[in-house]
Amino acid sequence: MSSPVVHAHHAPEGFIRRYVFSLDHKVIGIQYYFLGLFSVFIGMFLSLLMRYHMVNPTVSVAWMAKLWPTAAAGGVMTPELYLSLMTMHGTIMVFFVLTTVPQSGFGNYMLPIQIGAEDMAFPVLNMMSFWTTFLALVVMIAAFFVEGGAPLSGWTAYPPLSAAGRVTGPGEGMGQNLWILSIAIFCGASLMGAINFISTTVDLRCKGMTLMRMPLTCWTWLVTAILGLLGFAVLLAAGVLLLLDRLAGSSFFLPAGMMISDRILADHKGGSPLLWQHLFWFFGHPEVYIAILPGMGVTSQLLSTFSRKPIFGYKAMVYAILSIGFLGFLVWGHHMFMSGMNPYSAMAFATLTMCIGVPSAIKTFNWLGTLWGGKIHFTTAMLFALGFVSLFVTGGVSGIFLGQPALDLYFHDTYFVVGHFHMIMGVAAIFGMFAGTFYWFPKMYGRMMNETLGKIHFYLTFIGVYCIFTPMHYLGIAGNPRRYSAFTDVEYLGGLIPVHQFMTYAAYFTAAVQLIFVVNLFWSLMKGPKAPVNPWNATTLEWTVPSPPPFDNFAGVHPVVNHGPYEYSVPGAASDFIMQTDPPSAVPSEH
Repeated sequence: MSSPVVHAHHAPEGFIRRYVFSLDHKVIGIQYYFLGLFSVFIGMFLSLLMRYHMVNPTVSVAWMAKLWPTAAAGGVMTPELYLSLMTMHGTIMVFFVLTTVPQSGFGNYMLPIQIGAEDMAFPVLNMMSFWTTFLALVVMIAAFFVEGGAPLSGWTAYPPLSAAGRVTGPGEGMGQNLWILSIAIFCGASLMGAINFISTTVDLRCKGMTLMRMPLTCWTWLVTAILGLLGFAVLLAAGVLLLLDRLAGSSFFLPAGMMISDRILADHKGGSPLLWQHLFWFFGHPEVYIAILPGMGVTSQLLSTFSRKPIFGYKAMVYAILSIGFLGFLVWGHHMFMSGMNPYSAMAFATLTMCIGVPSAIKTFNWLGTLWGGKIHFTTAMLFALGFVSLFVTGGVSGIFLGQPALDLYFHDTYFVVGHFHMIMGVAAIFGMFAGTFYWFPKMYGRMMNETLGKIHFYLTFIGVYCIFTPMHYLGIAGNPRRYSAFTDVEYLGGLIPVHQFMTYAAYFTAAVQLIFVVNLFWSLMKGPKAPVNPWNATTLEWTVPSPPPFDNFAGVHPVVNHGPYEYSVPGAASDFIMQTDPPSAVPSEH
């Protein structure tokens, strides 16, 4: 199908309506992307501060004393400040980066185009979802600037530390209230977005776009939206209950007779801290897949495109995505083996945890099957997709150990867990974001990114993240506890200090390398060479429209889909790829 260049109707003319409070899903997707880019540098800066303190716990830093006159008096970070940095690092990275960019950023931009729709189902709701997310980020950052500073209860906010108020420590007053309020606002935004994604995918597919002709990216965005709809609703309710415990004297999570800082909490009785853990992890484990599933979709797309082969086992991939979504809600208890759980319950959760590894393994083997025998093009986007597979497998293997109660009892409070979830949930998802950026940048902005800078960025980042997080597994096996702000006073950990120093230098190196990406991104926005309509010779619908796409995506012409999303190297075809909109005759009858 030819690509019309005339708009069916015009975009809003005013700056505010066009670029700020826009109803265009493409503008909203870009807004989410840059909100996530801003957030990732905040989160990365906080992590660098933590790593610096771990290897220099007694060194005075003058600007810290100015920034935190109480929490870093004399320029030396207190353990409480370290914990608040850890809390905010984890929260910002999980919610405002890993949850936001892959789904709300790329998904908002590409989902309607990939299914042949003019926009999301509810454009006003879409706009409200972004600005609600923005408000949540503002409220979260505000926690740094209130009396007592940011909370120190961790990104999981376990009671009673998070529920009893400021008696539990600095940051547990207004800072913790703002944290809970921010998460509640974010939950509302995510629920609005989830409803929009599900409605768009179900109702707005173009003619011929059956469910089994959707790109795997669309499947992962759909299942992620379902996970978000069910998971964030529970987290929102839990946040409201926690806020009531703190401000209204209720006792959902606080038992009777607790003594904190030589003070008995006489106003509470009957609550259970474990109730919060159940509610939080009922959301928290699906959150792992909310972060990683879109990256799986992008990786599937890129491995097929740059291997010039159909995705191996398309239907098996779809069923694996659906299985991951279903099983993701049944395994939350493996985060709670340390809580004194009934051994029979622990056995059930351990069994289900092994089961959820099966669809992930199916996806991994199918990725390898897609690569096998392909004509691989090692573009920057493809390299990041391959890096995603590597990190996902490495992080997943360590997860097998943590899924066993007997082993988890030892590993749970060690750096083994930190290495595991950063690999499989953190940097793997971020590699998926990098892959999507290099792949879709030509379509989003009509310009190409610099491949040389991109490959340098990939190789240095790939080496850097393995140097940071692989040693953490060794530290965990050696019994190095997590959440400690310093280890120099712990005799049995003295021999591990050089490992922490190595990881810290690797973190500095990897953070510095990200400046290459920033330069490449913004230089390419302004000076990058003009991109052709379909620079990758890809098959899906976004590559049939101009770059950037028109306001209504298809300029009033409704596409008709005749083929699957991964028709590469079809025997007897005129070229090595067949667009989804090509006529049925493009596929030889014997195929």
